[in-house]
Amino acid sequence: MRPALVPELIVSDIVSSLSVYTGVFGFRVLYERPEERFAFLERERAQLMLEQPLAHDRLWPRATFERPFGRGVNLQIEVSDAAVLHQTVEASGLELVLPLEERWYRRGVEEVGNRQFAVADPDGYVLRFFQDLGARPRISTPSSA
Repeated sequence: MRPALVPELIVSDIVSSLSVYTGVFGFRVLYERPEERFAFLERERAQLMLEQPLAHDRLWPRATFERPFGRGVNLQIEVSDAAVLHQTVEASGLELVLPLEERWYRRGVEEVGNRQFAVADPDGYVLRFFQDLGARPRISTPSSA
């Protein structure tokens, strides 16, 4: 099934970005248009696009790009094993924004858990890879009662 939302990230160097996304993050190229400096990627059920715009591109750039790109955006990407991917990312030397952690978030009367970490790509986009830990009844604390 095709996702309803597929982000397209503008990158400064498509070759460098593809190396990180495929070699470190574990995405695979579904298809690409090298003449347009464009690639469509997939990892498990997540999809995204990378594009290095030309100076005369019809959509981009609309403003001056300054690193880090994607300020204010955090892309959450579900993976089957966050700990294994975290080891690969650590070994790559990329900047970890958030170390590997287990975090439980309140959702109504229950809590949902994530094993997660966040990393910045070469252009500063923040990717938060997570593994679903399921749900549990909400733990009541004196301050939340």
